[in-house]
Amino acid sequence: MSKTRITQLLIRWQNGDPDALEEAVPYLHEELQRLAGYFMNRERAGHTLQSTALVNEAYMRLVDIDLKIENRAHFLALAAKIMRRILVDHARGRQRQKRGDGVKPMSLDESAVLSESGDPRLVDLDEALNKLERFDARLAKTVELVYFGGLTTQQTADALGVSRVTLNKDMNLAKAWLYNEIG
Repeated sequence: MSKTRITQLLIRWQNGDPDALEEAVPYLHEELQRLAGYFMNRERAGHTLQSTALVNEAYMRLVDIDLKIENRAHFLALAAKIMRRILVDHARGRQRQKRGDGVKPMSLDESAVLSESGDPRLVDLDEALNKLERFDARLAKTVELVYFGGLTTQQTADALGVSRVTLNKDMNLAKAWLYNEIG
């Protein structure tokens, strides 16, 4: 199905046509699977959240969202943001469990032996992206679309309505800002 057709179906769905969503679901599900695969490939080995669970959770949140979805690229950007949010929430939950979350405290030596290898950088990156969004929303959106949404440079430039040159400048600025923030 063409990108234009998916956009038309999304618009019809938002205008109250439930049949449009039913028609679009197989293609949207395929896009969500691609995004989830992209996300999960970047996660640590043995991650407890599975790709299918990530897709299902993201889909449930997307169909309940009360925002005006402009087109397929906007839908994918929202999906990427929601999937990032799900993964960050999952990582924060794991960190709470590691810190005890109501469990009897243990010594530092015991916790070193029992801890699983998680990646707290995802939480740090999420916090930095939230700060970047307050600083410059377009820079944050650029990072989300390219790194989390898996869009190509041209797709991202088209979705944001900027040239590829501007997009590349934005990416360089966003990377520098994030590196400085995460340190």
